[in-house]
Amino acid sequence: MAQESSHAARTSAPHRVVVIVDENSNPFELGCATEVFGLRRPELGRDLYDFRLCSPRPRTLMRDGFFTVTGVAGLEAAESADTLIVPNRPDVEVPRRAAVLDAIRRAHARGARLVGFCSGAFTLAEAGVLDGRRATAHWQWADSFRARFPSVRLETDVLFVDDGDILTAAGSTAALDLGLHIVRRDHGAEVANSVSRRLVFAAHRDGGQRQFVERPVPEVPDESLAPVLAWAQEHLDAPLTVTDLAARASVSAATLHRRFQAQLGTTPLAWLTGERLALACRLIERGEARFELVARHSGLGTTANLRALMRRKIGLTPVEYRHRFGPGTGAGPA
Repeated sequence: MAQESSHAARTSAPHRVVVIVDENSNPFELGCATEVFGLRRPELGRDLYDFRLCSPRPRTLMRDGFFTVTGVAGLEAAESADTLIVPNRPDVEVPRRAAVLDAIRRAHARGARLVGFCSGAFTLAEAGVLDGRRATAHWQWADSFRARFPSVRLETDVLFVDDGDILTAAGSTAALDLGLHIVRRDHGAEVANSVSRRLVFAAHRDGGQRQFVERPVPEVPDESLAPVLAWAQEHLDAPLTVTDLAARASVSAATLHRRFQAQLGTTPLAWLTGERLALACRLIERGEARFELVARHSGLGTTANLRALMRRKIGLTPVEYRHRFGPGTGAGPA
């Protein structure tokens, strides 16, 4: 499956995503990687990635022997990866295979992007590529991780960490959040939204959100945030405030804040800003070149505010984003 590489934008070289499957690897994260990077995308008119699996052995038992992987490429396939997803597994104290760690070191040395889902951070740290770097891992293993790898800057209360060429996700479902973040980084918000719709998964959860929420399911139906979220998404161009959202939900601002923290793991203002920024990106991808209109229609107000938020949250200015993901670039929506 071919696509245009995010690291060599506008070239014809396919961006290859390779997943290493090792003994006792978790099948859920492998499924997440396959769903995000491996499926054909007829709805986009093109495929996004060249995706393949590899393993150090011809027959690999996954997660306590419940699944067996055969017929995939050998570990040499990792040598051609532009993005290498490393093994994660529940037995975090068991050392990884030397051959796998060597493959990760070689990939890092030649500039490949490395991704670790859940306990995959242990694999990256054991390979030595996380020393002095930011990373996250499942909260359950935070103490163990810090004891073994004190030189890694572990962040335990986030969904995922994007540290440039090394990205880590905190837990199982956070693998989907990180996967969609990578698609958004490579192909823009519109394509990421298309992938998330096919997954029937939230299009965007910021990596800074908490790993877990106080109450995953509201105790009573009328405390659900779904109605006020849907209403706000239809009125992003209006000068909405947290007070407006609270009034719409018929609660105080303090109560609304508590519900956001409990149900979404973020604040109302952070959620609102994230939704507006995602809308601004989609408007630019669809061809709106007047950034003052982008800022106004997305509710971000001014071009200066749009520029500052995009640079801080995405790492690109509006002009840079348009050059990378706008119409006619080959990297935006089909």
